[in-house]
Amino acid sequence: MLRIMEKLIKVAVNDSKLVFRDSSLRLFFIFPILNLFVVRYGFPFVVETFPVLEGYVNVLLMSATMQGALIIGFIYSMVLVDEKDTNVAKVYGILPISQFWFVVFRLIVPFLFAAFSCAAILIVEPFYRLSLVASILYSVLCGLTAPMMVLFVAINSKNKIEAMTWQKLTNIPISLPLLAFFVPATYTFLFAILPAFWAYQAFDQMITDGSYLLFLSVGYAFSLAVLIILARKFSRSHFS
Repeated sequence: MLRIMEKLIKVAVNDSKLVFRDSSLRLFFIFPILNLFVVRYGFPFVVETFPVLEGYVNVLLMSATMQGALIIGFIYSMVLVDEKDTNVAKVYGILPISQFWFVVFRLIVPFLFAAFSCAAILIVEPFYRLSLVASILYSVLCGLTAPMMVLFVAINSKNKIEAMTWQKLTNIPISLPLLAFFVPATYTFLFAILPAFWAYQAFDQMITDGSYLLFLSVGYAFSLAVLIILARKFSRSHFS
């Protein structure tokens, strides 16, 4: 068992090495860093210049906290799509380990990167003072978006060109729930079929001292269920 764990960790680490060796993918890590500067200095400047935007700061921050997950998800989905395109996935498929857990371990690194990116945004943003516990719980939930995106893109793409197209399409279900804050309350829960909805609603409750734990709980359950379904589908198709 210990030997299997070591192999899984080694593969997960190797994925990160592949990312940092590829200059085209490595470049994308600049964007989460730039995002920090935009939130810390750009947002206050824009709100001060255009006071009408002050009422939309919460939505702007929700979008910003998800950007890291989107970027990390794109980067690691390219790794999986590339190994499918080059038939490396078939080599992984003959390893004497559970393919499902093989997939899970490979998703840990992008999840951690995405969660850390979200947490960094919450640390530097100057508008709200959120509790440490709430910030961590929200960041972890946002972090789950990255592995969902990785699997979804990798499942539906045969090559990197298709992956880039699917990556753009995945922005829609992640951004769409933001519209819930611009429609009458009656229609808000029409967006509840999308996992990101629960994260955004939790954040809104966090900044208004509301019952954010309820939304987080549903968000965690929903996201993990989607991840399990995607991981099982991916493990059945990717290695064959």
